[in-house]
Amino acid sequence: MEIIWLLADLDEDGIYYALDLGATTCRVLRIQLGGRGSKIINHKVEQHQIPQELTSSTSEEFFDFISLTLKEFVEREENGINQVPDERKELGFTFSFPVRQLSISSGVLIKWTKGFAIEDVVGKDVSQCLEEAMSRNGLNMHVGALVNDTVGTLALGHYYDKDTVAAVIIGTGTNACYVERSDALIKSQGLLTNSGGMVVNMEWGNFLSAHLPKTSYDIALDDESPNRNEQGFEKMISGMYLGEIARRVLHRIAEESDIFGESAYHLSVPFILRTPLMAAMHEDDSPHLREVGRILEEQFQMPGISLKARMLVVRVCDIVSRRAARLTAAGIIGMLKKIGRDGISDVASGRTKGKPKRSVVAIERGLYTNYSMFREYTNEAITDILGEELAQNVVLRVAEDGSGIGAALLAATYSSKR
Repeated sequence: MEIIWLLADLDEDGIYYALDLGATTCRVLRIQLGGRGSKIINHKVEQHQIPQELTSSTSEEFFDFISLTLKEFVEREENGINQVPDERKELGFTFSFPVRQLSISSGVLIKWTKGFAIEDVVGKDVSQCLEEAMSRNGLNMHVGALVNDTVGTLALGHYYDKDTVAAVIIGTGTNACYVERSDALIKSQGLLTNSGGMVVNMEWGNFLSAHLPKTSYDIALDDESPNRNEQGFEKMISGMYLGEIARRVLHRIAEESDIFGESAYHLSVPFILRTPLMAAMHEDDSPHLREVGRILEEQFQMPGISLKARMLVVRVCDIVSRRAARLTAAGIIGMLKKIGRDGISDVASGRTKGKPKRSVVAIERGLYTNYSMFREYTNEAITDILGEELAQNVVLRVAEDGSGIGAALLAATYSSKR
């Protein structure tokens, strides 16, 4: 199936939509394409929270909710715009759960992750489930492309820059994909491009290895998780878990010393320290770390914490985030090394006239985009691993709303080929 390289010369014009289903939210998007040479004229994005009760409801209830959310968005956006009556609209559907892909626009759900447990969807074509819900709710729309978030991000990255060869999602969860030569794969396991390449979805969050630097805190977190022995890499680098790792370290310090006094009870509560709060404390540049003190008092009922203790909290946050960033960088370099784009490998496709090729990695989600120290440590690690000269050829580029916009671009591409 041709998918990425076709986007570089996308000639379609018109309006296309996307639905990006995440762990806790769904984003609805609208893009307007202007045809050859004009790229994306404009785009609009809305984010909606998924009610917790729907994550364990029924297929009909869940897909009705997201189809109605999409319908209301479409009606708001098209209010006052001249439209062809009953014209069918094309939709890109970003569905970041394990799927057995049947075609560019269909796939069967293998299992739920990220806390979802809608049992009557497992084994069904999720595109069909969505189309049936849209039909029930009076929305004339067709799923033109079904992708996960990494492939959507890669598609948008490559749309703007042909040197984009990989994509990384690093937010609440994490995953990556890259473009591989089809002759380098043992079996067809990705989405074929018209350049002889194939998009490989790594599901790297589930990577496990004895070489990963796991600590007693990582082991305990995994043992107590509902998906023990799964998503090992994700539990060390993603936003869902970094705050919890830091909390476990701080809780042990509180148990073995009196640095936090008698007010450290709340440090025993699992997941009370969310990664955004960890980032806010880590990046506190106020005099005497006042922001750290405020967060400890308001969120953990720990008033009057000394400057020495606040400095310790910042140090723990720094160590946890730096390790995660360096592991992320190692994963990125591992992908580039696999396809000969790290500047070191002797793979012919990675060199032009003896010089390393420029390699762009599209990145999306808040851990990299919003956590400046994590971003700084990731970039630093790329340089540490490759050296300053070779690292100049590796570009980590934020692809804002890439997972959704990329899906809409793919829907536009394939709607023109039917």
